[in-house]
Amino acid sequence: MVPVKRVVDYNVKPRVKADNSGVETQGVKMSMNPFDEIAVEEAVRLREKGAASEIVVVTIGVAEAQPVLRTAMAMGADRAILVQTEAALEPLAVAKLLKTIVDRENPGLVIMGKQAIDDDMNATGQILAARLDWPQGTFASAVSVENGRITVTREADGGLETVDLALPAVVTTDLRLNEPRYATMPNIMKAKKKPLETIAADTLGVDLAPRLETVTVIEPPVRKAGIKVASAAELVGKLRDEAKVI
Repeated sequence: MVPVKRVVDYNVKPRVKADNSGVETQGVKMSMNPFDEIAVEEAVRLREKGAASEIVVVTIGVAEAQPVLRTAMAMGADRAILVQTEAALEPLAVAKLLKTIVDRENPGLVIMGKQAIDDDMNATGQILAARLDWPQGTFASAVSVENGRITVTREADGGLETVDLALPAVVTTDLRLNEPRYATMPNIMKAKKKPLETIAADTLGVDLAPRLETVTVIEPPVRKAGIKVASAAELVGKLRDEAKVI
């Protein structure tokens, strides 16, 4: 199972709403979260290696998120589930909803992006693993499945760490895991005929109430232009006397 998220396209510069309540999404190009594209690609590769028999993609959000699921199916997923809701959801609520789908679908592996580029929370995968009581391998840069276990090479602050996990497990993907394939036109046409199930989020018996409050959202300050220095001595002087960092 591959959870995916609909986000503002990574090529679009985000704009803050006029009331500073969040990021503007109306009339903005939306697409699949890039880390989730990597997760879909890895799921397809695992199936091609015989380590998986079916790929189910899941997204939680508005009806307009269906194209994200169709894109995932054009990449190779077999079927899709849309958990439909108009509510703005936090990672805890998303993980709760995903758990209900995992309990129903009973997958052997959940693989998902390590974070979404809209909020950079990096929390949903970890919360889902905790609520399922499954082992987790986060920030995966390489994975292999064999004999009911998955080996995950993960990127940590001090270098690379390899963990060996029993399946089922939750894995979150990092940038260097793979390069997602482009969906070809024939596969895009085929994806239109693949099954896409819609489930109303409020029928799943999950508490979706927010636990966090957004006070305000503002643009980051404009960075000042840099300057060139003529010598190392001048650089040291500016760092010491102007920036006061040495």
